[in-house]
Amino acid sequence: MVAALTSIFAMSQAYRTLPAIVANGIEAEFHLSAEAIGFFAGAFHLSFGLMQLFVGVALDRYGPKWTVCVFFSVAVLGGVLCAAAPNFTLLNIGQILLGVGSAPAFLAVLLFTAHAFPPNRFTSISGYVMSFGGLGMLATATPLAFVVQVWSWRASFALLTIASILALAAALIVVGDRPRRPDAKTETLGSAFRQAALLFTAPQTAGILVLGAITYSSLLALRGLWIVPLFVQRHDFTLVQTGNVVLLLSVAMLFSPMLFGRMDPGVRWRRHVIVGGALSSALLILILGWAAPRPSGMDIVLTLAIGLVSGFIILQYADVRASYPGEVVGRALAIFTMAMFLGVALVQWLTGLVAGFVIARGHEPLFAVHATLALLLIAASAAFVALPRAATNAPAAAAAAVIREGE
Repeated sequence: MVAALTSIFAMSQAYRTLPAIVANGIEAEFHLSAEAIGFFAGAFHLSFGLMQLFVGVALDRYGPKWTVCVFFSVAVLGGVLCAAAPNFTLLNIGQILLGVGSAPAFLAVLLFTAHAFPPNRFTSISGYVMSFGGLGMLATATPLAFVVQVWSWRASFALLTIASILALAAALIVVGDRPRRPDAKTETLGSAFRQAALLFTAPQTAGILVLGAITYSSLLALRGLWIVPLFVQRHDFTLVQTGNVVLLLSVAMLFSPMLFGRMDPGVRWRRHVIVGGALSSALLILILGWAAPRPSGMDIVLTLAIGLVSGFIILQYADVRASYPGEVVGRALAIFTMAMFLGVALVQWLTGLVAGFVIARGHEPLFAVHATLALLLIAASAAFVALPRAATNAPAAAAAAVIREGE
C-alpha cells in the first residue's frame, strides 16, 4: 500500500519539477516572457496548495485509495492536455489539472504513516517516504532532458502521462480500502474550514506556516526553474549536461530526508536544526547566484551542497506533528502542506517577476533571483524564531474539542 501510494507521489514530484527541463522549449515555441514562465511553473503548485483542505476531508471520508485514484485521474487528463496543448492558455490549464490531481499524493502517505506508526518513528519513516517519492525528480533530470533535446518538450509530458497511467493502475489494484473514521461520517466542507480556522488561532501556527511557505518553495524554485538557466547561460552547458547537474541535485535531495530523519534531535533541538538548515540554504543559494568568475565544478559542488542540506525540511513535518494534539494533526499537516505549495506558487511567480524587472533594465537576472530566494529564507527564519511558540496547546485542543463535537 505504501509503495503504491509512494509511486503516485513520485509522479507528482516529476510533474512539479518538470518546468526546469521544458521551460526553454515552451518559451521558444510560444514566445513567452520570464514572468509568463514563472506563472507556468507556479500554476501546478497554486492549484496543488489550494486543494489541500478538500483533500484532507476526502481522505477522512473516503480513504486513501479512492481519494488518490479519483484525484490522480484528473492529473492524467492534465498530462494529456499539456502534451497536446496548442497554445499557452491550454498548457496552463493542463498544469492546473496536474496540480489538482496530484494534491493528495504526499498527504495520503503522510497521514497513513502518522496513524500507522508511533510518533518516535514518524520522522524517520516520513524521511524514507519523501526520499523514495523523490525518485520522480530523477526522471526530470538527465532522462527527460535527453527526451526534450532529441524530440521535444511535449514528448516529456507524454512519457510522464503514460507512467502516470501505470501508477494509477497499480494503486487501483494494490491499495486496499481502508476503513474510514467512524466519527467522520457527518463531516462537511463547512465544518472542515471552521476547524481549520481554529487551528490558525494557535500561537505556534503563524511561525510554522511562514517558514513552511518559504523553505521548500525556495528549493523547488531553484531545482524546478532557475538551475537550468544558470548552467546554460553561465557555463554554456547543453541541456543534457545541465540535466546531469540536476540529476546530482535530485540524488542529493533523494537521500537527504533519510539522513535528517534518522538524526532527528527531538523536540528540544529540532527547531534549532530547522533554522540552521534554512540559513545554510540561504547562504549557499546566494553564493551560487553570485556571478564571480569560477569554474563550473564549483557551481556543481554548491548545487550538490544545497541538495544535501535540503533534508532539514522533513523536520518541519515532525515539528508540526509534535505541535498539535493527535485529534487535529491531520488538519494541521494539511494546512502546513497547503502553505508549502502556495508558497511555491508565490515564490516562483515572484522570482519570474524579479527576473523580468532586471532583464528590462539590461542586466543578467540570475543573481537577483538567487538573492531574492536567500532574503526570503532569512526573513522567514527570523519570523519563525520571533513569532510565539505554543506555551500551551489550548487553542489546538479547543479545535480538537470542536471537531469531536461537530462530528
